[in-house]
Amino acid sequence: MANVVIITGISSGMGRAAALYFKKQGFEVYGGARRVERLVDLQEQGIHTQKLDVTDKLSVRGLVDHVISEEGHIDVLINNAGYGEYGPLEEVPIENAKRQFDVNLFAVDQITQLVLPFMRHQGSGRIVNISSIAGDIYSPLGGWYHATKAGLNMWSDVLDSEVHRFGIRSVVVQPGLTKSEWSTIALNNARKNLLDDSPYSDLVDKLEDMFGKINTGATSEELAKVFYQAATDVRPKRRYYHSIVDHGMVVIARSMPNTYRAVLNRLMK
Repeated sequence: MANVVIITGISSGMGRAAALYFKKQGFEVYGGARRVERLVDLQEQGIHTQKLDVTDKLSVRGLVDHVISEEGHIDVLINNAGYGEYGPLEEVPIENAKRQFDVNLFAVDQITQLVLPFMRHQGSGRIVNISSIAGDIYSPLGGWYHATKAGLNMWSDVLDSEVHRFGIRSVVVQPGLTKSEWSTIALNNARKNLLDDSPYSDLVDKLEDMFGKINTGATSEELAKVFYQAATDVRPKRRYYHSIVDHGMVVIARSMPNTYRAVLNRLMK
């Protein structure tokens, strides 16, 4: 009997690469995204796809029910769907900030609540939450995104402390900047969230330049392997990183906040 994984947000980037990699490793892969036109070739390669809005409980329940009806069990849930709602904290509409939490955090809890009873019944399971090093580090214009990822990290740790006794583990993958659409979307959102004659407009160009300076060069395919390790390690770690650079940035930000701020100021010049 093949292992079964659900992956959210598989239309592009890390989610798409993970769907293909898990399939290659023999998993039955189920997943979805809002842009169904980008799922056609995944379906042709044997991945079970459907339209999915992670903020819609009926849509999420439909995916989970479909997996259970076909497979009878769920071994791994990878909470990958997310985006960056960038912009100055003074100017980002509160509705946009709430949407960021809905997608990046509350939707994670929603699908996990639906999956956990099945994992608990079978006595095993792995919840892999795709966070970011941005859950520990920060930069201008990313306030709401950083808040959601920091919240996701803590949420995952609390969940792990609650479900460990049932044979279930909740772990976090923290990618750095990658070769994907993520930074482009985040920067576009930052520009959209600027008011006319905003005093923060220069920060967008500086942030774009900084992203280029600290890009670790990780591809989606490389991160898919990190997802797989987090999902299959016999003795899982609480945190997974692609590179020592990503991990090092987190260590510096957490243990030497003044040093981190000095480096950030230098990069933003």
